[in-house]
Amino acid sequence: MPSPRRIRLLILAAMGITVLMLFYTSHINSASPRGDRGLRGFYDKTMSAMDEKTKASAKYGGAGGGQNKPLPSADRDRDGDIDADDDIMGAEMQERLKAAEMRAKDLANEKAGLRPDPPQNIVGVGSSADGQDGSSPDGDSHVTEEERDTEAELNSILKKSPTIIFSKTYCPHSKRAKQILQDKYSITPEPYVVELDEHPLGSNLQDALEEKTGRRTVPNILINGVSIGGADEVAALDQSDELLSKIVELGSKRIDVAKRPASRGSRS
Repeated sequence: MPSPRRIRLLILAAMGITVLMLFYTSHINSASPRGDRGLRGFYDKTMSAMDEKTKASAKYGGAGGGQNKPLPSADRDRDGDIDADDDIMGAEMQERLKAAEMRAKDLANEKAGLRPDPPQNIVGVGSSADGQDGSSPDGDSHVTEEERDTEAELNSILKKSPTIIFSKTYCPHSKRAKQILQDKYSITPEPYVVELDEHPLGSNLQDALEEKTGRRTVPNILINGVSIGGADEVAALDQSDELLSKIVELGSKRIDVAKRPASRGSRS
């Protein structure tokens, strides 16, 4: 496509030829004041239009006006000539095309699905990037590996049986609680006993139990993860004949419990 500069040169050449042709064809009327005024008026209008064209080209970019030049000149307003209005319409059309292009890109990005996090929100490389604040993947920046191991061990213990007895081998209160639950009652599944003084994570488990049940001392008897207390509480429930119903209530049909014959209950 010819450049705007070449188009202007062609227009100027065409206008020059037209002026010459009109000059020679109207030579016979050159002596007439009216003819002179008509030719002079046509010449003035032509030069004025050319001057406006030059100014408009300079205003909206012209040749070598940069990357945002308007579209090549054309009679866009269909008024019969190419003037500044056509250049303005060309510039507006170019802006509309750019806006349509940006909208199309945005729509394509939306349809592409989830975008990756901005680089400034990522710390580390690959799967090691756990967030800019340096927190662990589970959201707690203060959880240590030992604490995670303790939590996992406690969850594993709670799956052993609906009834868990946290005890210590040398503790007399733990011995009394185990005698009541194991000798005076038939509990199915059988209670699972954890001797914390023999467990490698015993101290950590005690800390975890204190956090979850509010009780750190032993024994600590849990029914379906709910603590019913220690030896004194279990003994009191047994004396008031409420221990069986308490176990049934918290067992949620996962535990079958019954009192053993009195002869078993008297064993020391």
